[in-house]
This record gives sequence, C-alpha cells and structure tokens, in this order.
Amino acid sequence: MLILSRGAIFLLFSFLFLPTVAIGSSNIIINEIAWMGTEKSSSDEWIELFNNSDFSVSLDGWTLKTATGTLEISLKGIVPAKGFYLLERSNDDTVPGINADLIYTGALKNTGESIGLYDNLANLIDSAVYSEGWPAGDNQTKQTMERIGLSLWQTSQNSEGTPKAENSIIIKTEEKEEKTNKEGKIYPLGIIINEVLPSPEGPDSEKEWIEIFNQNNFEVDLPDWQISDASGTIKTYTFPIGTKINPQGFIVLYRPTTKITLNNEGDVLKLIQPDGKIIDSVNYEKAPMGSSYNRIGSKWLWSIVPTPGSINQISSLKKDEKEEVKKDDAQDKGLAQISEPIKEIKGEQNTKPFLNYFLALTISLFSGIVILLLKKKLKPTD
Repeated sequence: MLILSRGAIFLLFSFLFLPTVAIGSSNIIINEIAWMGTEKSSSDEWIELFNNSDFSVSLDGWTLKTATGTLEISLKGIVPAKGFYLLERSNDDTVPGINADLIYTGALKNTGESIGLYDNLANLIDSAVYSEGWPAGDNQTKQTMERIGLSLWQTSQNSEGTPKAENSIIIKTEEKEEKTNKEGKIYPLGIIINEVLPSPEGPDSEKEWIEIFNQNNFEVDLPDWQISDASGTIKTYTFPIGTKINPQGFIVLYRPTTKITLNNEGDVLKLIQPDGKIIDSVNYEKAPMGSSYNRIGSKWLWSIVPTPGSINQISSLKKDEKEEVKKDDAQDKGLAQISEPIKEIKGEQNTKPFLNYFLALTISLFSGIVILLLKKKLKPTD
C-alpha cells in the first residue's frame, strides 16, 4: 500500500489545481462582438472571450470595460482551455439555446468603442480600440464582428455570428496578405510607458511630457509605433522613421511634438505596436500640480520630483508604501526606484557599496594613526 505524507498530499493537490489559476492570462482575447444586437432586438448585444492557452483560466476579479464608461463588467468564473466565455446583455435570452457565462448591463455604441480587458491586477490583457468606428460587423444583416488576428477583424459569414463556436473562415486574399505583413514581424517586449507629467508648473501646452523606457539590453527601432490617449480630443502620435531607443534608455516626448493633451482630470495612455497590438497602457486620475506619475514595478505612484530621461524617484511615499514597494521584484533595470535625489541622469548605480565603505573606513583609520604619530613626534620635551 502506498502511503503519502501530508506534504506529498499537499503538493499533489497543488499540481492538480494549479491550471485553474490565472495561468496564460495573456492568451485570453476578445474574440467576437455582436455590437449590433440581433434580428430580434438591437439591444440583444453579446461579447465572446476565448482562451487560447492549454490551461483553464480564472476570471475572478477581471474587468471588461469601455473607455467612455458605457460598459464596465466585473467578470467571474473560469474559461476552459481552448474554450469560450459568453457575455449576454440583460438576460440569457439574447442568444437562444446557448447558456451565458455572465449576464451584464450596459450597451455598446453602434458608432464604435474602445474596449479593454483587464486582469485582477488591473493589467491590460487585450483590447479592441475602435472608438472611431467598428472595423467589421453589419448593423443591417446583424452579422457580427469576428477576430482573425492580432488586430484584424472580419464580418461573420452568417447572421448573428458564431457564439461559443469557432469563427467563420472567410478571409479574402488581400486580407491574408495584410495579415502576413502585419503579423510576420515579431516586436520586442520591454518597451513601456515609464513616467508622465500631465500638470506641469508652467504652460501645459509646452511642458507636458511622456517618457518611454526600453527595458532591454539592446537597441529597438520604433518607426510606426504609436502613442494614443483616450479622453477629450483624442490624438495619436506615430514615431517617425529613424526613431531608435537605446538599451536601458529613455525617450521623452513633449506635447508640442506629440500633440497629445494629457488631461489634468484624468486620462488613459496607450503604447501601440505597428501591428495594432496595445503593448502597454497607463490610466491616471486627477493630476497634482507639478507631480509626475511614475511606474514602479507593477504600481504607479505620484512624485513631486519629475525625472524626464532618468530613473524615477518617489520622494513622498508613506513608510508602509515604501516597504511594500521594496518587495516589488520589478523595480530593477531602470524602472522607478525609491531613492534620494541623485546627481547623474543616466548611468549605472554603484553596485559595490560594501567596497566603498571598506575603503572609507581604511582611509579614516590610516589618517587617525598618522595624526597620532605626528602629535607624538611634535610633543615638546621637558
């Protein structure tokens, strides 16, 4: 008879239940949107998510919401591996014969929306950014908008789409070529929004800025990458040909260059790859005068010490916040760090403090001995 210890039993259960946590969360995508409703009612909207991973993923604490606030859904439950998750508006009769995983309230505009899917840590997992008009779907025929790539969508083959089923296969030749061109190139990770100054001490039109940071140890080309905001007069800045960001380097973009207005009452910024994929984003609320919004690991904090083009400084944190931030594993490689003001703007921090202290102590002791010997030598004799 096989006898298992308590520790072995605990490990066994840990491995058995491990796949149901948020593993492979980046593989959860917005897969189909019935923004036009159904033939029965234009109010019968629905949204479908898809889990492209080999693990079940828990959506507890996740949120699906629009930038305009017309929709904000608190998600719950589990998406099975390679499975679908159906959200139906108002009631479970929206899609007859198919059970909804979640019933929600709210509505999508027929003129377009920007939808974001956020995990339980408020990280942006996926998005469909089409505030200026839906790229697919038909309001007359009630054909839905189906996903066929990172940023490619098509109008479904049949009226009312394919809820909880594979999307239609009707990609045209030119769409295949476009898909190959856009998705054939692999873009590096590690390019992030690192700091923003929405409310400077001075004219906003001249002194607002956005800082981009390259976490990689290699140079990255940024032509056709974009930065876009989501509030007020929405603007998109496209990096011109020849733009490069150094390894562990910064790019600071001022408002006269980007034409992006950072609203003092709150805004959302998105960093977008050339294939349309949102690679990073930041959402801030009312901005204090003269303070910049700094990334520190997975957190964002206000600082009264803006640091454009250099390592961030968080100089006004409470003691408990400092202790919490110190535990954040992501505060290295140039991300915002808690420190006293430093003189150098760029360059590596001293990685051998012990050696410096040892040398200083040695010099002090040597100096003391020399002074004692001199005093003894110069002491007048009787």
